Amino acid sequence: MISTNNIAKAATTINVTADKVWKALTDPEMITKYMFGTKVTSDWKEGSKIIWKGEWEGKSYEDKGKILCFDPRKRLQYSHYSPLSGLDDRAENYHVVTIDLAEKNKQTAVTLTQDNNASEKEKDHSEKNWKMMLASLKKLLEETN
Repeated sequence: MISTNNIAKAATTINVTADKVWKALTDPEMITKYMFGTKVTSDWKEGSKIIWKGEWEGKSYEDKGKILCFDPRKRLQYSHYSPLSGLDDRAENYHVVTIDLAEKNKQTAVTLTQDNNASEKEKDHSEKNWKMMLASLKKLLEETN
């Protein structure tokens, strides 16, 4: 059951166009640079699989999900399941991550939410990680702009 009270949220404004942010969100080589070294595989079509592989806190992982919304330069939404959670691979144990972009004056507001966090503690942990990821994305894009 999805909890509406434990939604992790993170946001930033990046001083580049939405085109550049979108490319970074969907280009596996760029994702590796700002998302903790993760290797992502997807064909980036709604309904398609997305797989994340890497190492987190000394443990190898292979997370998975499905692209739920692919609206270029506006919204990327996907489900996400991690075996490292210790939970069974069932629908109720997946998060939905939504990344919304809004460009104004060659700046892009990036707003990210992750639902279905089991507790306030899990929500806070997810928020901390997403905020670090967005800060890394911002740094990468603004340094290469």
